[in-house]
Amino acid sequence: MSDHNQQAVARYHNDFLKEVENHVEDGEWVKMCMQCGVCAGSCPLGDAWQHTPQKLFMMIRAGKREEVLTSDSMWMCTSCYNCIVRCPRKLPITHIMHGLASYAHRLNLAPKGQPTREIAILFWKNLAKTGRVNELKFSLAMYFKDGFVQGIKNALAMQGVGLGLVKAKRLNPMELFGGHKCKDTGGLRKMIAKAREIEDRKKGFTQ
Repeated sequence: MSDHNQQAVARYHNDFLKEVENHVEDGEWVKMCMQCGVCAGSCPLGDAWQHTPQKLFMMIRAGKREEVLTSDSMWMCTSCYNCIVRCPRKLPITHIMHGLASYAHRLNLAPKGQPTREIAILFWKNLAKTGRVNELKFSLAMYFKDGFVQGIKNALAMQGVGLGLVKAKRLNPMELFGGHKCKDTGGLRKMIAKAREIEDRKKGFTQ
């Protein structure tokens, strides 16, 4: 193999590409991207991306590990699936974006203060406790995520909406003291722990 060809192979088989293939959901598809840009053009948030999907895939293949994993772009995906539907090669782009976000979070490299990331974390913590989302507690967690004073301001600003939900019986104040939950919360926690164990073993995840 010529030196030129060897350099080309090295560019497309760097360590970070292999890392993504091994640890990110559907990461093995990244190398199939032909950089046509249809995903960016199809995305409703295309103009707001720091790095569009095809740019991220190019960066992965170029070995830009820190730049990729600290990007907030993966967290902007709305799961509309336009990119998958229109991709000429049918890459599972949405799955890869969520996989990159999850991997960056597990490595503690995801950008702090990114709104979508904060919402996702609060939502999961709320859901994982009882198996059902406690809407009142989730709303309060959102209001107070930036501190007590800001939380009071947020709650006062939304009090009209809150009272409307209570009157329409769409929000029960008693949810604050418990709320609906699945019957076997202990079993739920064991199931989640086992799922994490299986996923870690499958992906060979290490901090």
